[in-house]
Amino acid sequence: MAGERVKLPVTERTRLGSSESRRLRRQGLVPGVLYGRTALSTAGGSHAVLDVAIDGGSEHSAILKEYQRDKVRGTITHVDLQEIRLDQMIHSAVAVTLVGEPVGVKEGGVLTQVVNEVHVEGLPLEIPQHLDVDVSGMHIGDSFRLAELQVPDTITVLDDLETTVLATVTMPTRVEEPEVEAVEGEEGVEGEAGEAAAEGAEPAAGEESGAPESGEE
Repeated sequence: MAGERVKLPVTERTRLGSSESRRLRRQGLVPGVLYGRTALSTAGGSHAVLDVAIDGGSEHSAILKEYQRDKVRGTITHVDLQEIRLDQMIHSAVAVTLVGEPVGVKEGGVLTQVVNEVHVEGLPLEIPQHLDVDVSGMHIGDSFRLAELQVPDTITVLDDLETTVLATVTMPTRVEEPEVEAVEGEEGVEGEAGEAAAEGAEPAAGEESGAPESGEE
């Protein structure tokens, strides 16, 4: 699905700074910046074209360039909008969505998504929200390359078609237990120590020793 158009009413800020931004957030408002038509690239995941109406007056076509979220609450705390022209090409990053269950997974393999997004060029209203990759026919050992992906004729893929791999199905990695080997010579050392101890041992009572007894000639 190509980018949608959404009307976004905004109010121009008369005061700037961190304290003013905090005050706006406490009122439930989101501070933002609208950039002019300079850099027409965006790494955002949403490609809706926003008709930004400033104080109910003039409108500016824009796309979401960046946004920040509160790490605890998850709410959006700041947005950067990029002003665009609807008749000029832009570069954008489009999310890749894997669809279906591969045959190789049913056979015991593991599906891995290698690339999460691809870079494309097109008119703002022609950039799709995401690109679907049908992986249901993949077997173990198969790779799905960008060249196999069906994309609309209205956009141009900028990434290398042949070298970019979107997904793979591989055999699961087996973790082998290390083999424990006996230390060579352990038994021999023990035997030598035992013999040495036996040679130096005192003779038991009643046993003869090599030295003559007292009184013998």
